[in-house]
Parts: sequence; structure tokens; C-alpha cells
Amino acid sequence: MISRNNIISKVTIYRLDVPLIKPYKLSYNTFYSFEPLLIHIIDDQGNEGWGEQHISPGSSSETRDGGWIFARVMSSLILNKTIHDAKEIIYSHSSISIVASSAIYTAIEMLEKNDVLSHKSSLKLKLLTSFNAEEKFEIKDELDKVTEQGFTTIKIKVGKDVNLDLKKISIIQSHLDGRVNIRIDANRGYTQEQGCEFVTGLKPNYIELFEQPCDANDWEANAAVAKLSSIPIMLDEPICSIKDIEKASRIEGVGLCKLKLKRFLSITKLTEAIRFAHKLGLKIVLGDGLGTEINCWMEAKIADKLIDNAGEYNGFLKIEPQARILSNPLKFKNGFLLISENWDLEIDRDKLEKYCISKEKIYKSIK
Repeated sequence: MISRNNIISKVTIYRLDVPLIKPYKLSYNTFYSFEPLLIHIIDDQGNEGWGEQHISPGSSSETRDGGWIFARVMSSLILNKTIHDAKEIIYSHSSISIVASSAIYTAIEMLEKNDVLSHKSSLKLKLLTSFNAEEKFEIKDELDKVTEQGFTTIKIKVGKDVNLDLKKISIIQSHLDGRVNIRIDANRGYTQEQGCEFVTGLKPNYIELFEQPCDANDWEANAAVAKLSSIPIMLDEPICSIKDIEKASRIEGVGLCKLKLKRFLSITKLTEAIRFAHKLGLKIVLGDGLGTEINCWMEAKIADKLIDNAGEYNGFLKIEPQARILSNPLKFKNGFLLISENWDLEIDRDKLEKYCISKEKIYKSIK
């Protein structure tokens, strides 16, 4: 670990716009590109760290413009502070913009050589993939494609029309032949009544879980759906703290929680949250599924030794290959994310500048 008394001497913030291979559809939004917030921090000894998070419009009250302003202000406040004091400052303001705070905080963790990130062993972690086919004639072709790529878990978005969603799931199930397992995600799209109708009409064949049926703030609606469901329910958007994990563990039918680095501020806090959930008997699925390889790498490092199922640190696979910003890109083969021994994060500065839409270097406090 780097001394916590080292001084933050420079912060650079970037806002990127990186194109996707194809639109990424959620119940509340469709992404045609990712616009992550990147943070680069250097201390007075020349150590550096990168952090990244993706604010998703519609997922919470945070906005990209708000996150940018917050990052500028926080960067000014931590400049010329010790690493220890900088982390305290970010933590004390994190409730204002937890996602932007996480981008800054994890950059500091990388700079100070956090144990999770600095361990250089090779990794081989199973990933899932999104399944986008809607029409009957498209489904078989896409299933053939994802199985050829080695995926054994697919994620299907629902949450708009119960009858159409059930029909789509049934058609997909009829073509599986045990090749892949299914995770279903409503992205908060159903009302309680719709969610209950969906789970009672659902056949459990090949289905691992049903993610976030109803609004994140409506714990009662999600609990009602979970009580009726023969398939384990996974809560996502409401899970932002240890307290939320504990609350989820008391709901009948909830067997899993989705955790993301951007909701838990730091690598250390997320690691603690995973271990806490396991003690309560909850299974954890990890990964944001959005953004570039910086956050995917960090979540993958956290997953190693702690997560035993297909991860969602797969945002890099959704990005156009020429727009990936690492000079040593993460590797994917036969359904697995591969990180070689002694691999280290290397930013391609030319690509970073090419896909950057806003940039600011903080050398002195903003008045």
C-alpha cells in the first residue's frame, strides 16, 4: 500500500461517449452509447490511479451533468490533501452523488495499490450476455450465436407487456435444449399486479432468477411478487447498503441481490457487503453491465474468490471494438473474461481523447 500521507497533486476528469455495437435496451431506457465518467488522480510521488462509473439516466435521481459538476467540485476539494483526508472528504459527500463519488474513490484505491487490485494472478471468470431477439424467427439464430461464443447464461429483458413477455420467454425456452440458463430482468417495469401475473404464468424451465420486478422503492410490491414466484427473485436497484441487504434477506422468495461497485462507493465496502450477504444466505450477482473496461476490471477483481456465477462485468463487450480505451484490452474467449498474470491497466491516450466529450484538469482549487 502507498502511504496514506501522500498528497493528491493532480486530478483530471473525463466524460466519454463510446459507441455500442448495437443498442442496449432496458425497460426505462435504450443506450446507443455509454457516457462514463473517468477520473485520473496522481499523487506527489508520481503514483496514479484511474476510476470510472456510469450514471444511467432513469436508473436513479443522479444525472450525468450533476455528476460532472460534483466531480469537479470534489476534485478541487481533495487537491493538495493527503490520501487519507481525500477519502474522508469523498465519503462525507457521497450521498450527493454516489456514482460520481465511486469513480473518484476507486481511483484513489487504485493509486494506493488496494490489495484486491494489486494482486496480479490470472483470472478466468464466466460472463453472461444480453439476449435481444424479440421475434420468433430471430430467437433461434441468436441462441445459436451466443452458444457458439461460449455463453451459458443469457439475460432477457421484460417489463413492458406481461402477455408479450410470457410469450417471448416461452418461445426462447422451447429452443434451449439445455444449452443455456436464463435470467429475466424487468428493470422495475411491472406494477405489483403485473409482476404477480407474470410469475404465475411463467414456466420455470431453465430459469435461474427473476430480477427486480417492480419499482425500487416499493419493497412491498417486490415482496408480493417474490411470495408468489416459484423462481428466486433478485433485487437490484434497492440494494445500496448493508442495511438494504439485511432487509432483502428477510423477504420470503428473495434469494439473491445484485451488487454494483458504483452503489457501494469503494472496493473495500463492496467486498465487505458481499461477505455480509453470504453470511445471511443470499447469493450475489456482481456487475454493472455498463461502461468501459476500467470498472469491468475492478468488479472482476472483486468477484475473484467471492462470486461463483456468471458475472455482469461485461460492459466492454457491448462497446464497438475500435472504441475500447485500453491499449491492452480485456480478453474474452468461450464465455469467459480472461485476465493474464501480471496484467495491468494501460490507457490508450489517443482513444481516450478521441471519445472524450468533456475534460478538465484540476491543479488548483475551483473558486
